[in-house]
Amino acid sequence: MTDTTTNPDTFTIGGDLTVHRLGFGSMQLTGPGVWGPPKDHDEAIRVLKRSVELGVDFIDTADSYGPYVAEDLIAEALHPYPEGLVIATKAGLTRVGPSQWPPVGRPEYLRQEALMSLRRLKLDTIDLFQLHRIDPKVPLEDQVGELKKLQDEGKIRHIGLSEVSVEQLQEAQKIATIVSVQNLYNLAKRDAEPLLDHAEANGIGFIPWFPLATGGLAKEGGKLDQLARKHQATPSQLALAWLLHRSPVMLPIPGTSSVAHLEDNMKAADIELTPEEVQELEQAV
Repeated sequence: MTDTTTNPDTFTIGGDLTVHRLGFGSMQLTGPGVWGPPKDHDEAIRVLKRSVELGVDFIDTADSYGPYVAEDLIAEALHPYPEGLVIATKAGLTRVGPSQWPPVGRPEYLRQEALMSLRRLKLDTIDLFQLHRIDPKVPLEDQVGELKKLQDEGKIRHIGLSEVSVEQLQEAQKIATIVSVQNLYNLAKRDAEPLLDHAEANGIGFIPWFPLATGGLAKEGGKLDQLARKHQATPSQLALAWLLHRSPVMLPIPGTSSVAHLEDNMKAADIELTPEEVQELEQAV
């Protein structure tokens, strides 16, 4: 992995958790519709072990992945955890079936899920606990306030949010210190740009989910395909490289259920893009 002033290799979450910026997302380790166990349990375990061997020290998961399946797999594959490994998990979305994600932000539910995540992951403290969605039926101060209580009790170290606006982030910051945000963001879909700019200005980690969606950009002969060939890379590797170059607070977490795909994704950290190439990619959308 490269380490330059323009594309730093690491980011420090919350002032005390320094991780390599290219992490791993565990959602795809589960069954279809993010429901149930993986089709190949042993390959899922191999993916997790290999990710750490390749230098990943930031793994993102959630209680709703499976549900509970991804957290169990992480503990099975990696516990006792290597020193410096940061595991981030989330609560606030429930599961009633494949591809169904109703939000529940009642304080007692968030507390229950945090305690259960501690148990499944075999941790004494969760390094980064994220509110998976703001529940519109529950006051924000009750949701973030409960996470603050868990933090004060030492059960979680840092608090993050997922799928929020700048205004919602600022409201939450009145209640607790927020160290990360996780929104849909990739080369082809950049609606969260204002939140990213705000996060960068304030030293808040930005975790883009669905980072490899490139739409028609990756088609043969397209701009992404052309630049990928120039760098002897795949379009997916270039899409990840673009994210890493876009902002020093960016923490991409590409996920996969295949060791081969994992190894391909991790090569993105070695790709250096010129400012002109970054601009070329952005203007191609």
